[in-house]
Amino acid sequence: MTSDTIIIVAAYNEADRIAATIAALDRAFPGAPVWVADDGSSDGTAPIARAAGARVVRSERVVGKGGAMTLAAREALERLRAEPGGTGPVVLLCDGDLGSSAARLAPLARAVASGEADLAVAEFSTKVGGGFGLALGYARRAIARRCGLQTGAPISGQRAMRASTLRALLPFACGFGMEVGMTIDAVRVGLRVVEVEIDLAHRATGRTLGGFLHRGRQLLDIRRAERARR
Repeated sequence: MTSDTIIIVAAYNEADRIAATIAALDRAFPGAPVWVADDGSSDGTAPIARAAGARVVRSERVVGKGGAMTLAAREALERLRAEPGGTGPVVLLCDGDLGSSAARLAPLARAVASGEADLAVAEFSTKVGGGFGLALGYARRAIARRCGLQTGAPISGQRAMRASTLRALLPFACGFGMEVGMTIDAVRVGLRVVEVEIDLAHRATGRTLGGFLHRGRQLLDIRRAERARR
């Protein structure tokens, strides 16, 4: 593996968007290997991702975002041929529902490659969401309480770091607590966390029963991640 960037995509039942997301990533990062962390999807996410050229690490049951991404990250890192002691390539993490907007993630990787940040986090320039902001607000407060960092995008799944940083931050917190746990852990070991505003689009969960259940699970996972870091 010789590319200066590798990409790991989180996916759960993203059959309708995963091909567009991978195609956009291929345009933005030509030659970069793409790994898809399939969290036990029950639709065609895995075969569609493979057909689009991605390597798929699939859990046969749902283990949660943090667990699925940990599995994929470890497998991707095992295949790296970085020189001993080196920092390795830039690793880009993103969600599978970005579709064509994934092509705009290059500034995130550049922030790390240039040395501006150790962990770069994308902040959506256009806010899209259907809830009341409870999970988002709690995540901001949890990060501030545990490491003092003020954040605008505490639960953004679009992140970039060096391979050496990724190794240090594994395993990720369980489920949707992954991003909050990652940020707290990064700040606590002295890494520079920088948010980069990017015009991205994703599937928003509306004010439906399914949407509220999703955000409820998200909030519980964030609370667990915070409690584990007291």
